[in-house]
Amino acid sequence: MKAIEIRNKYLNFFKKHNHTIIPSAPLIPENDPSVLFTTAGMQPLVPYLLGEKHPAGNRLTDYQKCLRTVDIDEVGDNRHLTYFEMLGNWSLGDYFKEESIKMSFEFLTKELGIPVEKLSVTCFAGDEDCPRDTVAADTWKKVGIPEDHIYYYGKKDNWWIAGEEGPCGPDTEMFYDTGKQPCGPNCEPSCDCGKYVEIWNNVFMEYFKDKNGYTKLKQRNVDTGLGLERMTMLLQGKETPFDTELFLPVMQKLQELQKIDSIKSRRIIAEHLRSSMMIIADGGRPSNIDRGYVLRRLIRRMIRHMNKLQIDLSEISTLIDINVENLKEMYPELEKNKNDIKNVILEEKDKFVKTLAHGEREFNKEMQKAKNEGKEQIDGKVVFKLYDTYGFPPEVTQELAEENGMTIDMKEFKDLYKQHQEKSRIGSEQKFKGGLADQNEKTIAYHTATHLLHQALRTILGDHVKQSGSNITEERLRFDFTHPQKMTKEEIQKVEDLVNEEIQKDLPVKCEEMSYEEAKKSGAIGLFTDKYGDRVKVYTIGDFSKEICGGPHVTHTGNMGRFKIKKEESSSSGVRRIKAILIKDEQK
Repeated sequence: MKAIEIRNKYLNFFKKHNHTIIPSAPLIPENDPSVLFTTAGMQPLVPYLLGEKHPAGNRLTDYQKCLRTVDIDEVGDNRHLTYFEMLGNWSLGDYFKEESIKMSFEFLTKELGIPVEKLSVTCFAGDEDCPRDTVAADTWKKVGIPEDHIYYYGKKDNWWIAGEEGPCGPDTEMFYDTGKQPCGPNCEPSCDCGKYVEIWNNVFMEYFKDKNGYTKLKQRNVDTGLGLERMTMLLQGKETPFDTELFLPVMQKLQELQKIDSIKSRRIIAEHLRSSMMIIADGGRPSNIDRGYVLRRLIRRMIRHMNKLQIDLSEISTLIDINVENLKEMYPELEKNKNDIKNVILEEKDKFVKTLAHGEREFNKEMQKAKNEGKEQIDGKVVFKLYDTYGFPPEVTQELAEENGMTIDMKEFKDLYKQHQEKSRIGSEQKFKGGLADQNEKTIAYHTATHLLHQALRTILGDHVKQSGSNITEERLRFDFTHPQKMTKEEIQKVEDLVNEEIQKDLPVKCEEMSYEEAKKSGAIGLFTDKYGDRVKVYTIGDFSKEICGGPHVTHTGNMGRFKIKKEESSSSGVRRIKAILIKDEQK
């Protein structure tokens, strides 16, 4: 069964069970400071899980494009991916555990034809925060899962929360038995031996966690996730996702083009190319910070492994064409943005080729210095400097050293690299520690301020201005927008004054639900238009701003505080960035 067949079966199954099919949100999240990319199906739905009314109703289903950056260095083995697709079904205060489990069992056994004996499930064992989930276990028994295929685990395995704070709850997970030999007498779904593969996760979201602990949400929700690539691989009896039709055309072309054989390098190229194309199609651009840095890293790692296979870099264009042709039915946005994707990747390739040339010059200087000192080994700190400062890959440094009869201190490099990763991880946690549900009076005011800022920019600079991303915390807002040049001091002041003028008018903020077509006709600004379903929310701020948005917003602008632009800078080519704060009277 092909991936697109599995996706369509899933969406149609839940449609028959009275779920509305909603489109995938973009990979680049809108007004979510917690992550660089959309990492899970629930992420774009957080306001509705917390009680906001969704315009499409309280039973939803979708496929969600996701990207997780923690596994970039693992890509190349037989299972890790950065980009993946998550199928999901949602109950927003409607059905709960029993109906969710019954539908999951029916889909797996009837629609996908998985034999019951291939399935095992896990449930939450209970602790001081939440009781043992006997309801889920009893429901699994009723539908036909044998008791010896039901396991209980603690929070580490059967509890789901995104970030440190936010909506959460116990989950039940479904596992597929691959038929491999057990690793021992106690082999269970919690093992990593490869016998059991997790295929689906149903989260029973009834709690909210903050720094004070757990409280009950005002509505009980169900949030599920089924990984499409993994399910496709298992149903096709393949060993890895790279053996499925999602990657096979590119993998075969790479094998044809390579002069040196490496399955690991072929997987890295195929995976990073697909991930990069998906990010660019959703508006991402390479840069030295945040998600732009992730994209740059993916493209450069792909190019490095093309060099390792001695594939001419001019073939990148061919590989993009193959991917577009192969994936256009699943992701029409790839065909629509093909020229843009090519231009971005090829421009980044040219920059990286220059980086490699620069790095080689620096290496030659350091090598000569080491030789002059009578050394036969290049220090690890030099290898790390070449990597960190010039983007020069350590394996290239190693190859160059060997060509010159020298070695490199790889242990010292790895120690420095590990320290660097740990610092980056801590920094990232600090930067995005708000969690997916960081919605309070301050962040809601900043969310509303982005609407006022967007319209003020369009008024002062022109209608070419469009939002290309935003990031909101309790302390400030960051707003990215399309504009070809640096704003003048006068333009910045005019925008700031206009936003404050509208805040001082104490304008009412009104929310209306309507069809997407009605919203367009009404003059509402629609961002990321491919993501909208048939029904949308339109927020109107007086007669000044009108945008399609999920919310939430303040009810009146008067209490938001004074708007102050702190910085205007470049974000990427053709995109500017504004950082601004709201100052309340007591802060003045």
